[in-house]
Amino acid sequence: MNFEFTEEQLMIRDAARDYVQREAIKDVLERDEKSEFPAKHVKALGELGFLGMMADPKYGGGGMDTVSYVLAMEEISKVDASLGVIMSVNNSLVVWGLQKYGNDFQKDKYLPALCDGRQIGAFLLSEPEAGSDASHQHTTAEDKGDYYLINGTKNWITNANSASVYLVVAQTHPEKKHKGINAFIVDKNSPGISLGPHENKMGMRSSDTHSVMFTDVKVPKENRIGDDGFGFTFAMRVLEGGRIGIASQALGIAGGAMERAIAYSKERKSFGTEISNHQAIAFKLADMAVKIENARNLCLKAAWLKDQHKPFGIFSAMAKQYAADIAMEVTTEAVQIHGGYGYVKEYHVERLMREAKLTQIYEGTSEVQKIIISRDLLHD
Repeated sequence: MNFEFTEEQLMIRDAARDYVQREAIKDVLERDEKSEFPAKHVKALGELGFLGMMADPKYGGGGMDTVSYVLAMEEISKVDASLGVIMSVNNSLVVWGLQKYGNDFQKDKYLPALCDGRQIGAFLLSEPEAGSDASHQHTTAEDKGDYYLINGTKNWITNANSASVYLVVAQTHPEKKHKGINAFIVDKNSPGISLGPHENKMGMRSSDTHSVMFTDVKVPKENRIGDDGFGFTFAMRVLEGGRIGIASQALGIAGGAMERAIAYSKERKSFGTEISNHQAIAFKLADMAVKIENARNLCLKAAWLKDQHKPFGIFSAMAKQYAADIAMEVTTEAVQIHGGYGYVKEYHVERLMREAKLTQIYEGTSEVQKIIISRDLLHD
């Protein structure tokens, strides 16, 4: 592996950094307080090419590699993890999933608008009774000949209200269990779709999260992704790539917290000197730096393996589990370094701490990642 970034990768990283440090930072606290969707920033990310980064240019995508995606996600999430998860879902789950497994008709129809920000996508897998165990889908997709009829409820759906395109995972053949599951492209405005209230979340508050209910929703046969029964495999493969995005988001949250802790420690004085001169604080910062560097290397290795078309699922699980866990550790220490100021909103670190927690939960909990990793270790 070459640890030197290309000129293009550095330009992408710097463009992401410049935008969020110049624009998204201005209203991030207000949006967090009001649970306000960052519509203008999502539009800007589309115009800058950050919503379809890895998609083929013939569909309006950026044709970029996964390493570039990691670098951009890290910088955006340092400032606004809500904006980061919107970008992650659209890139990793929806756009990449359609490009990798959709047919030509589906790609031509949906990808251009998803790549340039005219539309955004949502990935509907989790259910009230099917979170970590995604194989037990209760949402049904009944085969009616030339269309499917979808009924059921999905929850914790990022971009649920703002998306135009849903990728929905549902059970068609219950007797086949996970081998009877399908995935579908569904227009969010289809008759029979309704949304629950906006979730009042602890963190990622300007991310748009709702439950989605389906009542006799007709979906054309042409909107099924892959062969009959491919849905569970589709979801698991797409989530392997999605975990790189969430790992990068967690990495960014941790990095943003460390940067703020360093800056504060150089300004705040106690016992006659800046607190950065106290070994108790300096060692906390050193521990942060080591953990963040380890997380970054795991993220980049998973991304590099994906770009080389090598198996990357175990490393994406490792990256996601480790980066999420250290994001919680680093943000907690950043609040501690800030003391009482860390407990108030204007210093940002309490928000970063709240946002870090979700990275240990969504797109596969830290415990699920350990199951994936341990099964690989113990597999004969």
